[in-house]
Amino acid sequence: MRKHSKHILVLTLVLITTLVFSQQRENDTIKTGVIDVVKPYTPSISDAFKVKEIPSLDDEVTDAKQEVKYNIFSFPVASTFTPAKGRAAVVEKAKPIKLYDNYATIGFGTYTTILGEVYLNHAISRTESVGGYISHHSSQGDIDDVVFDNDFSDSKINVNYSSRLRDLSWNVEGGFQRFTNNWYGIPDVLTLQAQANNIQPDHSFFSAHFGGDITFEDTYINSGSFFFRRFGDNQGSGENRFKVNTLIDIPISGEEVATKITFDYLSGTFDRSYDSLGEINYGNFQIGLTPSYQIKEDDLTVNLGFSAFYLNEEVTGDNKFYIYPNVTASYRLVNDVLIAYGGIEGGLIQNSYHGFATENPFVSPTLMIMPTDQQYNAYIGLKGKLSSNMSYNISGSYLADRNKALFRSNTTLLDFIDAENYQYGNSFGVAYDNVDTFGVAGEINVDVNRNFKLGIKAEYFNYSMNDEAEAWNLPDVKGSLFLDYQINEHWFAGANLFYIGERKDLLSIIDPLEGFRAMTVTLDSYFDANAHLGYHINDQISVFAKANNIANEAYQKWAEFPVQSIQFLAGATFKFDF
Repeated sequence: MRKHSKHILVLTLVLITTLVFSQQRENDTIKTGVIDVVKPYTPSISDAFKVKEIPSLDDEVTDAKQEVKYNIFSFPVASTFTPAKGRAAVVEKAKPIKLYDNYATIGFGTYTTILGEVYLNHAISRTESVGGYISHHSSQGDIDDVVFDNDFSDSKINVNYSSRLRDLSWNVEGGFQRFTNNWYGIPDVLTLQAQANNIQPDHSFFSAHFGGDITFEDTYINSGSFFFRRFGDNQGSGENRFKVNTLIDIPISGEEVATKITFDYLSGTFDRSYDSLGEINYGNFQIGLTPSYQIKEDDLTVNLGFSAFYLNEEVTGDNKFYIYPNVTASYRLVNDVLIAYGGIEGGLIQNSYHGFATENPFVSPTLMIMPTDQQYNAYIGLKGKLSSNMSYNISGSYLADRNKALFRSNTTLLDFIDAENYQYGNSFGVAYDNVDTFGVAGEINVDVNRNFKLGIKAEYFNYSMNDEAEAWNLPDVKGSLFLDYQINEHWFAGANLFYIGERKDLLSIIDPLEGFRAMTVTLDSYFDANAHLGYHINDQISVFAKANNIANEAYQKWAEFPVQSIQFLAGATFKFDF
């Protein structure tokens, strides 16, 4: 508007000047003539221009935007509102679980089964406590189609004392065990002969032990332990074992090397060998040294070491020296989701009559006892967590054992004059061979929630023998499943299932007329399912029921030794304090 006003003012001045000039001409007395000028009309077109749609503005006011500031003027307003006082939400507190130091369990079941156990613990002071337990488990057997006694009984007693001080803690314990069973697995073709000879197939074991351990704080000697056990049976056998372990840290160039020192002494005797009246003496002592140095670098952990053993054979006087690798490593590929691990280890395994009888209670008291030289156990695997409540472990291994002990049925001597109770094809001996074992295993553990846990494991084995025809009584497949479920505050339940694949055994006889004969037999695979259900009446009293071998299979874990079919047991547990 400012530009248009300027033009209008100029035009107004021009008009006024023209009017004034015209008035002066009208008053002029000089007469003028009229001159007509004639010229051809030649119009021309001026240059056109286009007006801009958005013209640029030159006003100073538009050059810069002014900042606008807002001010709020507050003033009090009278109000009669009164807010209610806040209250914290009421949270229902869980009732604390009462823990008791002692408990007693008793149960009764089919096959005249009796189960009893009492565990006691008493705190003498803040740093001292004494405890112990007594347990008993027995059954009258009554296995279908078994002619001879097949009952068993297992009784144990144990006492212990412990002390916990500022710089060390130590514990001592002692106990006694008596276990009885029978060599009842006599083949049908020899049943009449055994009955005619009125054999007594009972076999009893007894064991007494004493041991202790000590742990130090902030010293180079970390811990130490000792253990002595006397083991024997009602057939005149006896065995002594004394073992000492020490774990120390050895400083080398500012680094510490964890070192385990072992001393293991074994000595025993059997009244006779299987096929002669001469007694069997065995024994040795081992001294082992196992240093290990750990390296940690980010997600990688490596343990470098070796094991060295000195072996002295007590009977022959032979001395031997063994060295084994002891290297393990793990690497976190993806945090805790994927962890790769592997290693190669070895060792000198001390075999004993107690160990054999615990694994197979139907062995005869005529065994040859010698250690197993495990040259190496190489393995590799992956493990980790698929989620916060699911973990897995997949592995493969290769073992090289020299003088590996294999359970094999004893040869039957058909000349039954003065035959022992275990010489009717109803006992097992031990055969030693060089065995290479390839294995693959997989395992999954799931914690569905705090009250429900589930685990599954499967294993496959392949054996390569040196002298023996088969890996006697070793399964090719093993599987297991377990679950534990706390249904609610009172009810709880659980189950475990086992699958054992086929095994092979050697049945052999010595006939006075035809000589030695042998036949390889295959033991069928078997499936064993067990379950339990319980109810907590209160904090102190619970009742339970168990069912074993639910599949009701009288399978044979060992050749000619069937087990009890489905079994039921019910009982109660009482917790208490003194």
